[in-house]
Amino acid sequence: MKKELGIFLLLIALCTVVAILNPRFLSPTNIQNTARLIGMYGIFSLGLGFVIITGGIDLSVGSVFALLGVLLSFMLVDWHWAPGLAILAVVTAGMVLGLTHGLLITRLKLQPFIVTLCGLLFYRGLARFVANDETKGFGSAQGFEGLQALATGSVLGVPVPFCLLLVIAAILWVALHRSVYGRYLFALGKSEEAARYPGIDTKWLTASVYILLGALGGVAAILIAFYTNSISPSSHGQSFELYGIAAAVLGGCSLRGGEGSIIGILIGTALLQVLQNLVILLGIPSSLNLAVIGAVILIGVAADQLLGQRRRGVARV
Repeated sequence: MKKELGIFLLLIALCTVVAILNPRFLSPTNIQNTARLIGMYGIFSLGLGFVIITGGIDLSVGSVFALLGVLLSFMLVDWHWAPGLAILAVVTAGMVLGLTHGLLITRLKLQPFIVTLCGLLFYRGLARFVANDETKGFGSAQGFEGLQALATGSVLGVPVPFCLLLVIAAILWVALHRSVYGRYLFALGKSEEAARYPGIDTKWLTASVYILLGALGGVAAILIAFYTNSISPSSHGQSFELYGIAAAVLGGCSLRGGEGSIIGILIGTALLQVLQNLVILLGIPSSLNLAVIGAVILIGVAADQLLGQRRRGVARV
């Protein structure tokens, strides 16, 4: 809890600094836009957080968004599927991809880094091939305005994606912090070998977090596709996995596994979006966005390493 409190205080301090530097930060429009982005990014960041807690990683998230976005466009615009069926198909496709990753990691004993790096390349190439390297979209969105409202609408002034994030976060909080499943995940992240002793099925557990990420990635892919209303298969979702990893690391997830919390990931996502907002409001070149993310990940990993060394030193004493 101390770690989450520290991150939250950092978020408040950063918001205060940004508001002083540029009063537009506190404008209703900017707050709503920021909340909308926190909602969309937070959904898949939670999934990545679960993967990281088990000691895994997924570098294919952005490419999966491109592939699922292209498929969603085909389903709705070209094949005239019912919106509900299209949503189900996209989320299911995300889960199938997650299951594939999980099986490759647990059955073939491949490293998550290698599996998802290959996925990053394969899904991006497949999206470009399926779309004939052309930009896909939804036109005026006639016939599926309800889907567009999921990404661009609001409930009592609160963006729908942010509302969805809160609901999903509440469910995952119970799963991670108040269930046997969550305890098993932390045990797996700390030591897979030790987790096997009490009879935990570590293979199923590992696969389950990639399936969860696939499902949440499917939901986020739908929201992001309608938010942008355009899917360029060569660039859509590019580097989004880095945003998710940075949010999780900022939120207290250790890349070594065994540590992390839902609240921390939410605060990390918000902190990252405020940083992105700062870049825009201060007129800093957008090309520095990735530099900001890289610095955030480096600082987070370095801090985790230093804290780990400090804890080990105290334990020895």
